[in-house]
Amino acid sequence: MLDPFLSLINRCPVLNTPTDWKETHEAHIFTSDVSGLKKEDVKVELVDGGRVLQLSGERPHDDNEDGAKWHRVERCRGKFLRRFRLPENVRTDGGEGIKASVEDGVLKVVVPKGEVKKVERRVIEIQGK
Repeated sequence: MLDPFLSLINRCPVLNTPTDWKETHEAHIFTSDVSGLKKEDVKVELVDGGRVLQLSGERPHDDNEDGAKWHRVERCRGKFLRRFRLPENVRTDGGEGIKASVEDGVLKVVVPKGEVKKVERRVIEIQGK
């Protein structure tokens, strides 16, 4: 009998792209499993005004041109997308300070920390009568 949860994982690439998020004194570090992919197959972006880190890519489907019969398919195929809302203590600098690398099937993204900007108290003038 097929495990329904395993079936869901195989259909949902986001569940098959596990990502760890660690905060150190200097940075936020994201580590994702992207086995079988090269750096050209993965995209790292800042979106939503630079407040969201987006990791995406695509694991190609195997062409079954030789008519082979598959007995088991467990590796995820297709597109994946992971999004992480960054905290206020990151320094995105338009992406300039962020470092990303792929090595041995692991994507590592390092987002440096910066000072949290404190909003000074400011009185807003009310218009009208």
